Amino acid sequence: MSKLYFRYGAMGCGKSSSILQVIHNYEEKGMKAILVKPAVDTKGGDKVVSRIGIERKVDVLLSRGKSLIPYVEEHKDLSAIIVDEAQFLEEKQVDDLYYITKMYDIPVLCYGLRCDFLMNGFEGAPRLLLIADTIEEIKSICECGVKATQNLRLVNGVPTFEGDQIAIDGENDVSYIGVCGKCYITMRNNKQKDENIV
Repeated sequence: MSKLYFRYGAMGCGKSSSILQVIHNYEEKGMKAILVKPAVDTKGGDKVVSRIGIERKVDVLLSRGKSLIPYVEEHKDLSAIIVDEAQFLEEKQVDDLYYITKMYDIPVLCYGLRCDFLMNGFEGAPRLLLIADTIEEIKSICECGVKATQNLRLVNGVPTFEGDQIAIDGENDVSYIGVCGKCYITMRNNKQKDENIV
C-alpha cells in the first residue's frame, strides 16, 4: 500500500531542489510522476523554482476548493504525486491525497513548512502532521550554526512579526530565512523593545 509523506523544513532547507531531484529520478526511470502546487503560491507562476536556480513547470496548479481525485481518475498510470508548498493545501485536499494513496495505490510526497512566520500552523501542515504515514524533517542551519526550526519574515530586510499569514517569498519586498528558536525569540524581543521605545 502506498504512503502519504510529509517532508517539512524551515525556509532555505532545500525543499524545492529536493522535489525537483525526486521528480527527475522518477522520470529518468520512465515512470510518470506529476508535480502539483497550490495555486495560492504565486512564486514562479506555474513553476517550482529552487533557490539554487533550477525550475520546472508544474503539471497541476491546485485551486482552493478543488480535488486532485478527478485528475487521478483520468491518469491512472501515475507512479507518484509530488506536492510543493503543501502547507497551503486545504484540510480536505490533504484528506483527498491520503485517499489517493490508499484507494489508487499511488504514493504522494508532500513538501512544505510546518508553521508560518508567527509559529502558527497553516491549514494543510497540521492535517499532514496528523495523518501522513511518514513525516520527515529536512534540516537546515541558522546563521548562528544551530538547526533552523522557525521561519523569519523580512520586509525590506527587516524582521517583522505582523501581517497576513500568506505573503509570498520574493513579492512586495518580502523574503524569508530559516532561524533557530533562540534567534527567532531574540529578534522578536528586540523588535518589541524597539517598538516600545518609539
